[in-house]
Amino acid sequence: MMAKPRLVVGMSGASGPQLGVRLLEALREAATHEIHLVVTPGAALTIKHEMPGRTLASIKALADVIHDDRDLAAPIASGSFLHEGMIVIPASMKTCGNLAACNAGNLLVRAADVTIKERRTLILVPRETPLHLGHLRILTSLAEMGALIIPPAIAFYHHPKTLEDAIDQLVGKCLDSLHVPHALFRRWGS
Repeated sequence: MMAKPRLVVGMSGASGPQLGVRLLEALREAATHEIHLVVTPGAALTIKHEMPGRTLASIKALADVIHDDRDLAAPIASGSFLHEGMIVIPASMKTCGNLAACNAGNLLVRAADVTIKERRTLILVPRETPLHLGHLRILTSLAEMGALIIPPAIAFYHHPKTLEDAIDQLVGKCLDSLHVPHALFRRWGS
């Protein structure tokens, strides 16, 4: 029996690793789940480029279990590995395209594919703009397969004053979809 329910977090090489890091921080603060993390080599490069003040090691320290993206025999690659859901944040179009084509050549895509086939919650936060028709078809295919697509769109009803406020609102929407309690933004009507 698991001590805590598990969540799987994947970070791919799209711009915006700050989104994934903030999600990991919020999950760590909530302390409701055991966090399993897989970071692609592309994500490691993007972190180095876009977050010069953070090391990959400090980001990995936010998770309970780290999985190597090359290890297709990792527990999260199996449907028998029980978890409450998976989120890929940020999700590159390469990762989304591979997932839509069931091309599980790395652990992140394999774990996401297994999450879909086991009918568990899979959230994708695609970080690409503008979207061309191929991107839209990939995202439509993934939605038809059961993935929840949460684009990093800015909401204004909570009156964000900083970039961090906008990031917290997006991360909060993701946590809502994973049923993780939080107080990252002011809700409508409150």
